[in-house]
Formats: sequence, C-alpha cells, structure tokens
Amino acid sequence: NDRRHDRVRDIAASDLARHYDELADTAREFPDERLKLLFVCAHPAIDPAARTPLMLQTVLGLDAARIAASFLTPPATMGQRLVRAKTRIRETGLRFEVPEPECLRARLPDVLDAIYAAFGTGWDAGADQPDAMRGLPDEAIYLGRLLLDLLPDAPDAMGLLSLMLFTHARRGARREPDGGFVPLDAQDARRWDRSMVIEAETLLTSASRLGQFGRYLCEAAIQSVHAQRAVTGRLNLDALETLYRLLATHHPTIGGGVALASVLRQQGRVAEALAMLDGVAVGTVATYQPFWVLRAHCQRDLAQPFEASAATAQRLTGDAILRAHLAGEFGLSEAD
Repeated sequence: NDRRHDRVRDIAASDLARHYDELADTAREFPDERLKLLFVCAHPAIDPAARTPLMLQTVLGLDAARIAASFLTPPATMGQRLVRAKTRIRETGLRFEVPEPECLRARLPDVLDAIYAAFGTGWDAGADQPDAMRGLPDEAIYLGRLLLDLLPDAPDAMGLLSLMLFTHARRGARREPDGGFVPLDAQDARRWDRSMVIEAETLLTSASRLGQFGRYLCEAAIQSVHAQRAVTGRLNLDALETLYRLLATHHPTIGGGVALASVLRQQGRVAEALAMLDGVAVGTVATYQPFWVLRAHCQRDLAQPFEASAATAQRLTGDAILRAHLAGEFGLSEAD
C-alpha cells in the first residue's frame, strides 16, 4: 500500500513538473516562475484544504512532516491529503494554466497562505536546521515583494509583506550574545531593524487606506502595536486585545486564540485567560507548543500545578536553545 502511494506521488509529481515546464512557455509575464506555479496550484478544482500544502511541497520544497506541523495536523493525515490531491490531478487530467488576470485575486488567499506558512516554518527553525530552512523567511519576503509588484493594489498582499517585515525586523534581537532565547516582551527594541519597521509601517498605512479588512492586514496591525514599544516604551495591551478580537471574529484560528489569551494574562486577567485555554479541545492543540507554554504560565500565576503543561511545551520544542530556555523558565531539567 505504501509502495502504491509512493508510485502515485512520484507520477503526480512528474506530471506537475511537466506542467511547470509547459507554463514556462506561456505568454503571461510573471516576475518569478515559483510565484507563477503558486497561482497554478491554487486551481479551484483542487481540494481547498490541499492547495496550500501542495504549494508548500511542490513549489517551496517542504516535506509533509513540516507542512503538517504548520497546520497542526498529524503527518500521516497531511501525507494522505497530499497524495489524494496529486491523484486527483492525474486522474482528472487537470489542466494547469496560468489564470487570467481577473482570476488572480480569487486565487490570492491560497497563495498568501503558502508564502506565510513558508515564512513561519523558517522563522521557527532552530540553529541546527539546514541553511535552506532558515533562509525561508528571506525567500518568503522576496516572493511577497514580487506578489505586490504583480498586484500592487491588493491590501492583503500589502498586509502580508508588512507582517513579514515587522516580524523579520526582530530577528537580531531573538538571541542573547551567548545564543540564549529572548521572548518578544523581553527583547531590546533598539536591536530591531529600523528600516524594516519603517517599510512595514508604510505598507500598513497604504493598505489601511483602501478600507478593506483582511487577515494579514489585521495581523500586520498587531505587529505594528508591538513595534510601537520601541517609541513609547510600553505595550498597548488594549489595542492588542481589540485587534485580536477583530481577527477572531473574521478569521478565527488556534494561534490567534492563544495570542488573545496571552494578552488577557498580561492585562492581569489570568483566570479569564486560563478559562479560554481550557475551553479549547485538547486534540486541536496537542502539538501546538505556544498553547502549553501559556497554559503553564497561567497555572503558575494562579498557584496551580503547572509542571505537566510545562513539560509538554518542552517536549514539543524542537529547538535545543528554546528547550533550555523553557527548562530555566519553569525549573525543569532539560531532559524532561
């Protein structure tokens, strides 16, 4: 059965490569072949749940396990989803064509999701990961710039690039000189890349003037609030709560819910934050490390047993430096 799946996967991948070669001869001008294939893989006949994973594997080279981690999905489930998508492509003889200009915007959300998932995968990669993996944030920002050249008046494309720039501006402040991990709220804002922050703010302002809500525009606004700490010296928690609740209304995600609970904790509403976390189905966050970190913090703040949550968070951490940070934070041994 596994051999059959491998054969289907290989044949489908070969078909995708052939279609990719055919696309190289199309007249439509795309600034980058990878960006072109991202739009092609957002074909409406492909299962919506498989489009972004298919892009990540076929175009951006991520394996099923890493893709699964991005979507909080078991690797076997993600592998099956990808096999089914490629099987359908082959069996239906799906034609891969560069979409007409009027169709680009309909496919844009899937392309944005793929670029951001690649960025996040590289952002979370530890120092022991391959250079190609740790270089994904730069690649994602590059694709984000090309995407904005292609669709210069798309507010969520502006929002995505702004979001990635705000985040990447902090890369130099995430580690101590000795390599130790530094959480966002403890980072020295003077070490953030000022030019990146300014560019991100400019993009966010331009996108906001278009008057259209978008997930990435909202997430960029959240990062802008964090960036303002470099100017004001304080974090505007009320603004963060408003933005996270807006995001939860329009685009609810586990990550957004955990981030909102974190804001509540920082406001001193620890019991409310813990109640929010405990209301989440455990199966949906079983592999989501930030959930367990925050739950351990809330439990400790309320003088409740926190060791089990902290140990789970540590177990889910692939980065040895972050594991050591958690061990020190919660008084665990690094082997826990």
